[in-house]
Amino acid sequence: MKLYNLKDNQEQVSFAQAVKQGLGKQQGLFFPKDLPSFSQAEIDALLKLDFATRSSRILSAFIGDEIPADVLAKRVNTAFAFPAPVTQIEEDISCLELFHGPTLAFKDFGGRFMAQMLSEVAGDQPVTILTATSGDTGAAVAHAFYKLDNVQVVILYPQGKISPLQEKLFCTLGENIHTVAIQDDFDACQALVKQAFDDEYLKNTMHLNSANSINISRLLAQICYYFEAVAQIPAEKRQQLVISVPSGNFGDLTAGLLAKSMGLPVKRFIAATNVNDTVPRYLDSGKWEPHRTIATLSNAMDVSQPNNWPRIEELYHRKGWLLSDLSHGAVSDETTEETVCELAQKGYISEPHA
Repeated sequence: MKLYNLKDNQEQVSFAQAVKQGLGKQQGLFFPKDLPSFSQAEIDALLKLDFATRSSRILSAFIGDEIPADVLAKRVNTAFAFPAPVTQIEEDISCLELFHGPTLAFKDFGGRFMAQMLSEVAGDQPVTILTATSGDTGAAVAHAFYKLDNVQVVILYPQGKISPLQEKLFCTLGENIHTVAIQDDFDACQALVKQAFDDEYLKNTMHLNSANSINISRLLAQICYYFEAVAQIPAEKRQQLVISVPSGNFGDLTAGLLAKSMGLPVKRFIAATNVNDTVPRYLDSGKWEPHRTIATLSNAMDVSQPNNWPRIEELYHRKGWLLSDLSHGAVSDETTEETVCELAQKGYISEPHA
């Protein structure tokens, strides 16, 4: 698998190098040089497989022969050791539940797969994982890398802006997990991470890597649960599927769009944010104008400068899609509260991001 740096197309790396390196020059994101796709018959066959087997096939289409198929399958089985059920709420509304992993967050999929991939490609080389979290990532990454040999994890998080449970999930482990509370917002934490990666001496001495959704292994892992969602939808309804994706750093939506580019039958996606609505405003006005991050009830989405957005623009460019076709919207805390209560009245207990 070859990937190129979105800020310097001349920098091209293997999958293993991208996993170990995290970011390219000038803090550029890596993006696949080849975008695999499946025929309709192949998609139908994939959707009949179990989650782990199907996921191995999907990931293998990207990674190629860099990691042998049997090794990849074993790693995927270890990473995806929990379900991703689709729960029906009304006849035409369902929820893809991604909270059945060890830290109750969708990031368990990407975090655990990245840990497996880094273990596979890094060998005996020491690695320091430096990452910022707005709530979910910290716990998912901490648990995924907990007690792994030759890996130290440093997590920056905005003090007082994540839930007490989220904080306890990654601040109480010890061992190779180190946490730092920053008296600012998530974007400030992310800026500190980027600053560290810009320091070549620090990056090379500490063997820095990032486990945010900027790491390609996390992004590829997230493609898999979109296939799992569609596999649970009756075949006759798959051509009318609309998926609304709660979006903060926009890795989740990027993965969904990559699934669509592979041939997964999704009619359209909705980029859904809370009041940190940089992307919805950009899609309406064409102007990229991040505001200061506002703390909300859906705190894992409290991101004003989403790092994965350049990947979405690159994919739309590569596929010849129109950004104007991407549905979008922003939701206030008041609407979030009302919707959670409305869902409860229908017999479904939801967390605020959904």
